[in-house]
Amino acid sequence: MADDLTGFKFLAVCALDVMAGDPRWLPHPVRMMGIFIQEYERLMLVRLSCPLAKRAAGLGLAAGLPLGCFLFTRWILGWAEHVHEMFGVLMWVVLGYTTIAGRDLMDHALGVYQALRKGSLVSARAAVGRLVGRDTEALPEEEIVRATLESISENTSDGIVAPLVYLALGGPALAMAYKAVNTLDSMIGYRNERYRDFGWASARLDDVANWVPARLTAVAISVAAALRLGTGLASWRICWRDARHHPSPNSGWPEAAMAGALGVQFGGRNVYGGEAELRARLGDPITPFCVSHIPVALHLMGLACGILVMVLLGGVMW
Repeated sequence: MADDLTGFKFLAVCALDVMAGDPRWLPHPVRMMGIFIQEYERLMLVRLSCPLAKRAAGLGLAAGLPLGCFLFTRWILGWAEHVHEMFGVLMWVVLGYTTIAGRDLMDHALGVYQALRKGSLVSARAAVGRLVGRDTEALPEEEIVRATLESISENTSDGIVAPLVYLALGGPALAMAYKAVNTLDSMIGYRNERYRDFGWASARLDDVANWVPARLTAVAISVAAALRLGTGLASWRICWRDARHHPSPNSGWPEAAMAGALGVQFGGRNVYGGEAELRARLGDPITPFCVSHIPVALHLMGLACGILVMVLLGGVMW
């Protein structure tokens, strides 16, 4: 019976994310992963000084946490199905839902949009600070919009498409393992002095895990741009031209596709922890950044994800 419900379960996961998002009162696996990573880091880094030892400890974390999440999720699903077949279906949907962050991304981006519409730069800076890692305290309106659009683009791949791809391939257990990989990268996958060695394995694993989803996202954004704005060819042209200039082997694909779709230029000067960093330019500055770009980008995100959901659903049910 459960096999016959695979398509239903997949759609139920998507519907639950759209309706419920990420309630802060609900214990969330990603927050639990974050606590584990912080504790492991606290215990290990103070004891290690040798770069090789840090790499070994980081490799153990990068391999162990995703594997542990995969096995633990498999165990929960097996236990639930043993209790009752329909309880197993319910747990499949609930656990799968916790790996998707589409509604949460939309809510955060709309928070920035609403603050800008009200003319409150202070609130907008605080809101965009929950989306991006760069310093936002002094950003003007145009830079707030750019940061929001870049985050929508990148997180469409990391927070929606990639978990859905792994959910379709291996169910909640594989999707949960992916979330562990992505959480590791977001917390320790940096090239600064603290994490260069300790986070190296996590960053490389995340690059591998997101290689296919990032490119699928870029294609879907281009198709969505063709349907919504008539800029599909421009989106794909900019993506093909500029994606490789991004410092990440994956993030440049959805970002360049979105930049081409909207006729804007991403990249430029970002500040992280008080230190300025110049990012490669993605796209052509055909139109200046404006507040109205945010809802258009969200429409493209929704349409692109809808297209990929239908494609993945066909693969799940085939």
